[in-house]
Amino acid sequence: MAFRVQFESNNEVGVFSKLTNTYCLVAIGGSQNFYSVFESELGDVIPVVHASIAGCRIVGRLTIANRHGLLVPSTTTDQELQHLRNSLPDNVKIQRVEERLSALGNVIACNDYVAILHPDLDKDTEEILVDALKVEVFRSTIANQVLVGSYCALSNQGGLVHPKTNVEHMNELSTLLQLPLVAGTVNRGSDVIGGGMVVNDWSAFCGFDTTATELSLIENIFKLNESSAPSVIQANMRQALIERLA
Repeated sequence: MAFRVQFESNNEVGVFSKLTNTYCLVAIGGSQNFYSVFESELGDVIPVVHASIAGCRIVGRLTIANRHGLLVPSTTTDQELQHLRNSLPDNVKIQRVEERLSALGNVIACNDYVAILHPDLDKDTEEILVDALKVEVFRSTIANQVLVGSYCALSNQGGLVHPKTNVEHMNELSTLLQLPLVAGTVNRGSDVIGGGMVVNDWSAFCGFDTTATELSLIENIFKLNESSAPSVIQANMRQALIERLA
């Protein structure tokens, strides 16, 4: 399912959180309402870790992550790094990256298998990304924007990209990533998709301003509305049919 949430009256949920299939980072110093939405949906399944990066709360924009690893900028303090190592699952590789484009969440978009990179990202950063996150990488732009992490959101099920992405480029990206993609917006028409939402394979969190139409598109492309309910109903019908025939 997709949920609406705010961080201190701010709808840029993707700025203050980072969501993967094995853990979730949320910025420190938020309201209890913000944390409770994440913890009620995710708490029984994956750890929800309160963190800062380089003394900042914009954890979603400074980091890049998937279920295999977490890359943080070189300005991350030793205490912050130790807190992350203590809080995240043992099999998650956490690594500092010396990168001129230090807002890693703005310049990289990834899921558990593939990543799109800013065209000018360092070769060393690319190698660390491949090693720590175990992804195949592609350098590209989205709607002629180099901040690929800001203008798209990816899960293992699909991707949402900048609304001005032309069909030809979207098809090309879809083939490269082996994912269904759709152009759309969050937060009532915002094209900064990576800043406005976070998503994994079973849930998404968007800003309060996200409309019902935008939510519906998000749930469809990321396959979030395929709950277990249909299979339960089918099983019950099958059982009733067998009993009647017997």
